[in-house]
Amino acid sequence: MRLLLDTHVAIWAVAQLDLLPEHIFATITKNLSEAFVSSISILEISAKYQLGRKDAPPFGGADAVSYFKAVGFQFLPVSPEHSAAVDNLDPHHKDPFDRLLVAQAMVEPMHLVSKDAMFSLYDCPLITW
Repeated sequence: MRLLLDTHVAIWAVAQLDLLPEHIFATITKNLSEAFVSSISILEISAKYQLGRKDAPPFGGADAVSYFKAVGFQFLPVSPEHSAAVDNLDPHHKDPFDRLLVAQAMVEPMHLVSKDAMFSLYDCPLITW
């Protein structure tokens, strides 16, 4: 099963494991060779970290790349098709990073792994809790 990890899930998997439910961690570990982090998540991490936002991860984008590689996550580039697929999404979610993740999950197709309840409003394979 191909997994696309929401930004917070990828961060929690490498730096805040106590925030990730055991069954979600087990699903990621079981499918590690097919667990992906989107390049848009790296941009999101970099932006929040650089701006010093209160919801910023504990590391920046360059460290995120290193940490995600170290645990075996693969990277999913943003393609023109992914970007264009955002046109077809209902405007349930206002966050452009998350809208692109939904589009990527639908285009690829992949199971999006997230705690974000808004994703359930879209017709994409979802693993949530």
